[in-house]
Amino acid sequence: MNKQEFFRRRKQLMEMMDPGSVAILPAAPMRIRNRDVEYQYRQDSDFYYLTGFSEHDAVTVMIPGREHGEYILFCREHDPEKALWNGPHAGQEGAVAHFGADDSFPIDDIDDILPGMLEGKDRVYYTMGNHPDFDQRLIGWVNRLRKQARAGVHTPGEFVALDHLLHELRLFKSPEELRAMRKAARISAKAHCRAMKKCKPGLREYQIEAELLYSFMQQGARFTAYSSIVGGGANGCILHYIDNQDVLQDGDLLLIDAGAELEHYASDITRTFPVNGRFSKEQRALYEIVLEAQLAAIEAVRPGNHWNDPHNAAVRVITAGLKSVGLLKGSVDKLIKSEAYKPFYMHRTGHWLGMDVHDVGDYKIDDEWRLLEPGMVLTVEPGIYIGASMSKVASKWHNIGIRIEDDVLVTKEGHEVLSAGVPKAVDEIEALMAGKAKA
Repeated sequence: MNKQEFFRRRKQLMEMMDPGSVAILPAAPMRIRNRDVEYQYRQDSDFYYLTGFSEHDAVTVMIPGREHGEYILFCREHDPEKALWNGPHAGQEGAVAHFGADDSFPIDDIDDILPGMLEGKDRVYYTMGNHPDFDQRLIGWVNRLRKQARAGVHTPGEFVALDHLLHELRLFKSPEELRAMRKAARISAKAHCRAMKKCKPGLREYQIEAELLYSFMQQGARFTAYSSIVGGGANGCILHYIDNQDVLQDGDLLLIDAGAELEHYASDITRTFPVNGRFSKEQRALYEIVLEAQLAAIEAVRPGNHWNDPHNAAVRVITAGLKSVGLLKGSVDKLIKSEAYKPFYMHRTGHWLGMDVHDVGDYKIDDEWRLLEPGMVLTVEPGIYIGASMSKVASKWHNIGIRIEDDVLVTKEGHEVLSAGVPKAVDEIEALMAGKAKA
């Protein structure tokens, strides 16, 4: 992303803010993994969305109409000794030169400087609760100013939820964002194809996970968007399985839910395929139901349809399919109304996708499902899961867990599947795993 993209975002946000206001947003804190070892740092998505600044110990302040510049960035001072240990950091000069700040101050001076920026303001845009320690500091600054009210100091009288404005902006992806998301999806698609080709009985789940990570990084994506799910057999029926340690068995299915993160943007793809390269009769029957449901749901992704239309389409196909193979009995309409499908399909059909894998944005407005609009990106991921604990179901269906997921952009004409580069038809999967198709 270039500086102009971040400038555009800040400008949009400040145009939405009320006169006489200030917006404050702290960076994500550094987290300790064990003793004095830190987790790999990842910037808060809201903070990065507005600044492109990936360092910790930073606070951004936006003050529309400020004479000396509307965008202020508090960050660490440049310290050559610390840089020797931990690498270079921007400092005040870098914050202005490379990240577009109008003004920058040392983070250690924030207690002296930021309260003055609150003086004379009517309201503060801030997201309370995300950073409890910083919440207390901000409240302390405001209360300090309020004690000077008798001396004529005007203090903010209202806190306004910053995320209400910011998350609506993030819901609609710009051309630059879509460029990053298309590339992340292409990288992930190639990794899924590699996993299919490398898979065979006797390998451990984490060995397939290693193939995914290798492919992500070889293509330029340093990080995953979330913890990869690589579940063989019964593990594929565990929705958020991430242990990834069991041996892959001949005759089982393998469910992989994995995506690369690129430039802070996520991809999210799920494919399910046979460990030995050939679907059994029962596996194929259920897989074809899920695939038909996914295609129906994707078809329902278009402007003017509402958020729940893809889910409704998937539920109808899955319910009818489960009835056709004898796992449900009765009228499809009555089965849907009674939610008889839920023991087999218990989750929603998708979620927003963007900088976070479960991205921000309202699903309802005024208690009504919101309409889909161009620029929104969502996942479409129906599934069927039959664990061995479902004792009333014939054992031939047990330990079959299937999910098929793609990343879908709402366009003016309908939709675009960003993750179309990885096969999902039965014949295509079997051909790829047999080495008879290119990927």
